[in-house]
Amino acid sequence: MAEVNKVAIVGGGVIGAAWAARFLLNGIDVAVFDLDPEVERKTREVIANARRAQTRLHGAALPPEGQLRFAPSIADAVEDADFIQESLPEREDLKQRVLADIDAAMPDHAVIGSSTSGLLPTKLQSAMNRPDRLVVGHPFNPVYLLPLVEVCGGDQTSDETIASASALYTRIGMKVLHVRHEIDGFIADRLLEAVWREALWLINDGIATASEIDDAIRFGAGLRWSFMGTFLTYRLAGGEAGMKHFLHQFGPSMEWPWTKLIGPKLTDELIETVSAQSDEQAAGIGLREYEALRDSCLVDIMHALERNDFAAGAVAKAYREGLTGMAAVTLGSDCGDGLVLSGHTSVSPEWIDYNEHLTEWAYLKLFGDGTDVVLARIGAGPDYVASGFSFYTVETHIRHLGQARLGEKVEVRTRVLGSDSKRLQLFHAMINLASGAVIATAEHMLVHVDAKAEKSVPAPDHIATAMQGLVAAQQHLAPPEGTGRTITMPG
Repeated sequence: MAEVNKVAIVGGGVIGAAWAARFLLNGIDVAVFDLDPEVERKTREVIANARRAQTRLHGAALPPEGQLRFAPSIADAVEDADFIQESLPEREDLKQRVLADIDAAMPDHAVIGSSTSGLLPTKLQSAMNRPDRLVVGHPFNPVYLLPLVEVCGGDQTSDETIASASALYTRIGMKVLHVRHEIDGFIADRLLEAVWREALWLINDGIATASEIDDAIRFGAGLRWSFMGTFLTYRLAGGEAGMKHFLHQFGPSMEWPWTKLIGPKLTDELIETVSAQSDEQAAGIGLREYEALRDSCLVDIMHALERNDFAAGAVAKAYREGLTGMAAVTLGSDCGDGLVLSGHTSVSPEWIDYNEHLTEWAYLKLFGDGTDVVLARIGAGPDYVASGFSFYTVETHIRHLGQARLGEKVEVRTRVLGSDSKRLQLFHAMINLASGAVIATAEHMLVHVDAKAEKSVPAPDHIATAMQGLVAAQQHLAPPEGTGRTITMPG
């Protein structure tokens, strides 16, 4: 297959629009056809969400976006396309008819990927003149973010078509799962369907609500499924004896009448097959190593969920806040020693490094937050910044003297060392409240600026007076240790 520079999307619904976004954000030109008169608005809204998500995921590494257009017909959309992604409703007759139309209008080198979630490709390609050019490319929503795509060929699909489609999907950041044998629902949806059927029975029988069923997944097995799946998870559950022990111990429960689904007979042959495949999957990695990897992945996932204050992350956050007993404090108030209380917080998950310590950039963040508190106290807070004036930090010196760990409380106390009409000199000290030790200091020089003119200007009288008032109120304090220090090699 030639290099793919142009993709046509036939069917611009939820899946089609998300496909358009993934291709577009990977630098490929996209033409979209759909009979919906609102297709352009809906597609552009999906692309905006995708752009935000992909930028958070990959940042500046993303290539320049491709060009997007909306075609008036199928023929116009596909006539110069290198690849066509069909995403029509799950009606076999509709797909067969439209795939034949696509086949008649597309270039000879083009390949068609169908987004069908369960229809067999052999049936879909039956009305095409070039059935060898069709392959199933079944994605998962949101297509622009989830990497899995199931690729399955029909009886007449060529190996070249499967390879070409797989190469393109890999190029745009997807994980290709080659479904080697046609089967209704392929692999992933058959698994999802099993869970879905059991969930419906639980509701039908009055056992659980939809919310309770979702909680059973997202607070439990769902967290593990995101990185280990079912078989590797159960292998670990078998302990040092592995999968074979797990199957012998828990396998008989498959014959108990507590499920609405009927499983296969767990014969010795099936046990041996599953155990051998599990050994191959484990690739020689030991139980404890996998357990440590599992635990690290779970912690990272829960930290990520905590940043969104959602699901298991919200539970962890509430629990830790209860443990640390964070009391309400008034930032900007005077400490008992005459300094300004400019920070008071427990160490959050996103601030720690691989050693579980407060990481380097987080010190600067907390000191920067402390500077904002002092600026707000002298009248240079957010409203003042919105008026077009501000203080810019022009020099910073941080000393790292100690450590803080996840959940420990830290406090920032600030001394105003000096000021004049344009400048403000601050000295922050960060204290680990568990030990009482100063774990870092930061000395900042700030300059008052006119943001629009991009130049330094004298601060207005009310701010200059507030700065001098803080300097005067702290004059009785001894100079903080470390003021004016520079980094030098010992002589």
